[in-house]
Parts: sequence; structure tokens; C-alpha cells
Amino acid sequence: AGSTREALRPPRQPRRYLHQMLQIGVHSIGLTVITAGFAGAVMALQFGYGLDRFGARLYIGQTTVTGLFRELGPILTALVVGGRIAAGIAAELGGMAVTEQLDAVRALGASPLARLVAPRIAATTVALPLLAVASDAVGFAGALVVARVGFGISARLFFRGVFDFVTLGDFFSGIIKSCAFGLLVSSVACLAGLRARGGTEGVGRATTRAVVASALVVLGSDLAMTRLLVGLQ
Repeated sequence: AGSTREALRPPRQPRRYLHQMLQIGVHSIGLTVITAGFAGAVMALQFGYGLDRFGARLYIGQTTVTGLFRELGPILTALVVGGRIAAGIAAELGGMAVTEQLDAVRALGASPLARLVAPRIAATTVALPLLAVASDAVGFAGALVVARVGFGISARLFFRGVFDFVTLGDFFSGIIKSCAFGLLVSSVACLAGLRARGGTEGVGRATTRAVVASALVVLGSDLAMTRLLVGLQ
């Protein structure tokens, strides 16, 4: 809770926040693009085969992009990219904890929450939705290619079906989820790192706990938020 309050305060040292944005966001773009491209293609392939049984292959775009925007884009970004982020944060903070660097920060009169934890939480909360947008765009392109090559759906028909069916609510529901996922993943990772004990083995255990716990938190919160967002529409 304390780290969350620190993250929500105006940044006292913007460079720390910008540095974390670079480390967390920019360095995760490659993984995001690769994951989203394959995910969009696979979804279009699966929906295409399923819809073709009913003679409804023309609806590949609508079904694929809706699922991508509402669920697959945010979830995959949070699980795959979020797992990478959680491991990195837990390892960094865990290494500082076992080498008593956190105690040194406190001895100098500074708050580890303000200097180390808050920038990471804020950067992840901002970066994950932006990465989810990139995931949506790349997944859309992957689905378009599969629909055109695999099922003979023209790009014009694909776009028209998506724009007629998919709403801004579908898109923003995924973005809202990504913001929550970013906050939860970074908070869990920071907590695991700060509690690391026992040398390098302790750092390894903290990193593992962070990745596993962040995945479980993402899946559990996704269920709750999906129920809430569907009820609001």
C-alpha cells in the first residue's frame, strides 16, 4: 500500500521514472510484437476453421479482433511480458535486499519505496497498456494475413467487418485491464524482491515467486474484471 501511494504521487525525480519506462517498456516491445503476431494468426486460424463449418468464415475478422481486444491482447501481454518484467524487478530488488543495499538507502535517510519501488510500479502501470495497444495492432495484422491467405477474405471485407462490429468499449475494456495488470504485477514483484533473504538462492526463490504470483494474480483479476466490465456494458 505504501509503495502504491508513492507511485501515485507526482515524481520527485523524473529521471528515475523515465529510466524505468525505458527498461520496462521499450525493452519489452520485441517480445510483445512476436507474441502478438503469432497470437493473432493462431486465433484467426482457429476461428476460421470453426466458422467455416457453419459457412460463416466472413465473420473471422469480427470474432478474432473482439477476442483479441477484450482478452487475448491484455492477457498475453500481462502473462508473457509481465512475467519478464516481474522477474526483472524481483531480481533487482532481491539482489539489493540480500546485499543490504536497501539498508544503506534507509541509513542515508531515503525511502526505498520512493526511490526504488514507486518508479517501477508507475512505469509498469503506464507501459503495460501501451504494450497492449501495440499487441492489439500486431495481432490485428497477423489475423488479417491469415484471413486473406488462409480463407480468401479480402482486406477490405476484413476491415469493414471489424469496424462495423467491434466497438470502442471492446478496445478500452482491454486497456483498463492492462492498467490493472501493470499495477498488480509490479506490486507483487516489488514485494517479492523486498522480502528476498538468503543470498543468491533467496533471490532465485523471490524471482520464481514473483513470476508465479503475478500470473495467478493476472488470471484471477481478469476473471473479476471481465465480470464487472461485462455487467457495465
